[in-house]
This record gives sequence, C-alpha cells and structure tokens, in this order.
Amino acid sequence: MRALKNLFRASACFALCLVATNTFAQRERFSAEKFVDKAGDTLRYNILGPDDDISRSTPLVIFLHGSGERGTDNQAQLKWGAMAFATDQMMSLHPAVVIVPQCPPGQQWGNFDRGNNGMIGNLRSTPTTPMQALRELIDQVVKNYHVDTKRIYITGLSMGGIGTFDAVERYPDLFAAALPVCGGGDVSKIGAAAKIPMWICAGSDDPNVNNQNSVDMLLGLRKAGAHPGFTLYPQTGHLSWLSVYSDPHIMEWLFSQHMQ
Repeated sequence: MRALKNLFRASACFALCLVATNTFAQRERFSAEKFVDKAGDTLRYNILGPDDDISRSTPLVIFLHGSGERGTDNQAQLKWGAMAFATDQMMSLHPAVVIVPQCPPGQQWGNFDRGNNGMIGNLRSTPTTPMQALRELIDQVVKNYHVDTKRIYITGLSMGGIGTFDAVERYPDLFAAALPVCGGGDVSKIGAAAKIPMWICAGSDDPNVNNQNSVDMLLGLRKAGAHPGFTLYPQTGHLSWLSVYSDPHIMEWLFSQHMQ
C-alpha cells in the first residue's frame, strides 16, 4: 500500500512539474514590449509571433484581459486565457501574431455608461485611453509583421469581453471575428457590427457580469440580421473562459473566419 501511495505521489509530482514546465515554455514565447501612442500614453503589451516563416501571411489575435489583471508589470494579463494561443498544438494548427495588452490600473477597455443591475449602457463617443493606444498599436503591428488584414480577430474576458464589444462597435470594419466572453455592450450600436462573425459566451451563474448583457447583444445582433454563436455554460460562474479557450471547436471557428 505504501509503495502505491509513493507511486501516486511521484506521478502527481511529475504531472505538476510537466504542467509548470509547459506553462513556463508558453510564457517564454511571449515578448514583453511597450508602445507609446500619438498622445504620449504608454500601453504595455506582450506579443507572440509564429515559430515558422513570418514571410507567410498570418492572422492577428487581440486578447483583452479582465479587471483583475490590470497593472504595470506586463505579465499579469497572461494569467487567464492568453496561454491557450501559445501551446505547441495551437501554434502548429493556427500560427498567429497575438497581442496581449495590459490595461493600466484604474482604467477600462470599454467606454460605456453603466445602468442598474450591472447592465451595460450607451457607448460613449470617445475611446478610453488604453483602447485608443491599442487601436494605434494594431496599426503598428500590421505594418511590422506580415499580418493578413482579412483575419484580424479580437477576444476578451470580463472587462475584456466588454472591451471586445466596444472595439467591434467602434471599429466595425477592422475585425474578421469576435469572441466576447462574459461581456456586454451597447445594444443600440451593435447593428453596426452585424457583419462581423461573433461567438458570445457567458456563465449561467455569473455573479460578476450579468449574463443578460450577453443575451441582449445576441438578440441585438439577430435583430440586425446576424447569426452569432452563443454559449451559456450551465452551472458556471464568472470563470466561463476556462471552458471557452480550452474548446478546440471554438478555436477552430475563430481561425476559420475570413473577411470577404
């Protein structure tokens, strides 16, 4: 019995070490950078490039983190979801340039009015400082990397899911697809982004972001003639992104989108 327990402990230790090694290897694939926009504001970001020949046109993925990862360390934003794009399998199946910016403390990706019961209201006319810097950063990355401009994707979770809706409503001609997770936006403006393929995800028991925001965006897109994907994960709270970014079907869908 003692031998079996020791074997189990050794196996568990090996598995944990393997996970830690893989996570470290994935993190090492990102490069920490800084971007200063035209207004002089700094946006810290990590960027992942494809391992193979970058002369081949590749898609660009913008990943927006949640409120808990705001800061200035240029590392916290890699905690949730972003690593899914840096696995061996993902980089083999879907090589891409991936931008993971970090929102400064006290700021937001999206610029919306806020209503009662956690509902997202009207889109304000000007972007937030981080969103403006991100928009300029996207242009720089497109210029410096061999990016397929017909395959620019945006995704984000929580505050980043709200930021994803801000971006598609504010820049509807930029993106080939959007994957907002536990987010929300301005229902009255979403029709402008109806041509962008979207897959909206949320948890049925999310205590942080009212999933009615996601439902309202779904209905707004349908009213505008779009046919977005929608997944409401049952018995799931705020961490619905754990299911989203580990789902190969969703990832396949994202990378299959292409502007006409």
